[in-house]
Amino acid sequence: MAENYDLVVIGTGPGGYVCAIRAAQLGMNVAVVEKRDAHGGTCLNVGCIPSKALLHASELYEEAADGFSAMGIDSNPKLDLPKMMSFKDEAVEGNTQGIEFLFKKNKVTSHRGIGRIAGPGAVEVKGEDGQTTTLNTKAIVIATGSDSIRLPGIEVDEKRVVTSTGALDLPEVPNKMLVVGGGIIGLELGSVWRRLGSEVQVVEFLDRITPGMDAEVSKQFMRILKKQGVEFTLGHKVTGVDASGNRLKATIEPANGGEAQEVDADVVLVAVGRAPYTEGLGLDEVGVETDKKGRVMVDSHYKTSADGIYAIGDVIHGPMLAHKAEEEGVAVAEILAGQAGHVNYSVIPDVIYTYPEVAKVGQTEEELKEKGTDYKVGKFPFTANGRAKANRQTEGFVKVLADAKTDQVLGVHILGPDAGNMIAEAAVLMEFGGSAEDLARTCHAHPTLTEAIKEAALAVDGRALHM
Repeated sequence: MAENYDLVVIGTGPGGYVCAIRAAQLGMNVAVVEKRDAHGGTCLNVGCIPSKALLHASELYEEAADGFSAMGIDSNPKLDLPKMMSFKDEAVEGNTQGIEFLFKKNKVTSHRGIGRIAGPGAVEVKGEDGQTTTLNTKAIVIATGSDSIRLPGIEVDEKRVVTSTGALDLPEVPNKMLVVGGGIIGLELGSVWRRLGSEVQVVEFLDRITPGMDAEVSKQFMRILKKQGVEFTLGHKVTGVDASGNRLKATIEPANGGEAQEVDADVVLVAVGRAPYTEGLGLDEVGVETDKKGRVMVDSHYKTSADGIYAIGDVIHGPMLAHKAEEEGVAVAEILAGQAGHVNYSVIPDVIYTYPEVAKVGQTEEELKEKGTDYKVGKFPFTANGRAKANRQTEGFVKVLADAKTDQVLGVHILGPDAGNMIAEAAVLMEFGGSAEDLARTCHAHPTLTEAIKEAALAVDGRALHM
């Protein structure tokens, strides 16, 4: 069997499904290939969406247990973990079904099975029944995403030794969870299970958590997480996990060498990052080049080294973020339609959805110093924000970094409540090359948490009003 298309997208995660929809909007005859039972990739099925559902539910559970009484609300919450997991699954189902609807609305043809690039303009799809369908196409977009990195000496079974996938579906609250990796995934999922009753220990190879975030933010963030009960072992690595007994025994060694120690745990979460997933695509056979990290190499128009084949999202260079992949999906669809698709990589927000949240857009102080950029800093704490005080949400601060000569905002960093939503204001400002003065002179509603952003912008010029 053979079918003909203008574009075939392999993978229907955020990058892939958005690319397909945008291409269809532009008049192309589009097909997608997806190996999962449901569209949405890692993000919607076992990543962004289910983790945020559990983060939300666990945060409310902890707030009800520890915070309601101070507001005059009597409560004695009881955890029903199976029901919480059902709540999470409903969120996943609702979102994945939404993609099915969008594909039908935009007349995107969906093929289930394993996709392989058979040659120029040809994608083979092998279904569960073993039958193969060939899709002939003018262009192919690789949007197959990423997979959790495994560590030597640690065998993952997704039951007791888990990646993020298994950590989203534990049947009971572990007494002790050992998190390998102090990045976004480990801290988010570790915080879920800590709120539900686990003792959580994070082991990080580096001497700090959240590499890539502003160092001052990371330092205060870790201080807050410690107050919440998370234990940190920095500058160490986990070299093995013995799963032969009733409890896991993890071997931890100093990163620079030294005496090993053994730590007991009920669950070990391996969260040391993700790697591009290109298995079975046949890239070598069709001449698609990859780099040393396995990422597909593309030019500024997302074109690979093979004619007619493009790549976006986690399989190429850049931050492994769903919204970055979406923007690239739109850009490549518009490029294929003869338009000027473009992504501004200097204005891509990044968020950690713990409590408090951490959000950033633009450059950190460390990056500016490394480049020799002359900059000014404006900071404002949530302890001085009226809405934060009223809500008992005063931990954290906003930091605005601006060019010392032009006043153009170069980076904004927020540690605090609802930071993930608030960072959008900074992203819009920076997309249009706005200055700290622009931000400071923009009227913000009162009382809101966003007034802290205005005050931080005022502080760049040393004129914060409420501090």
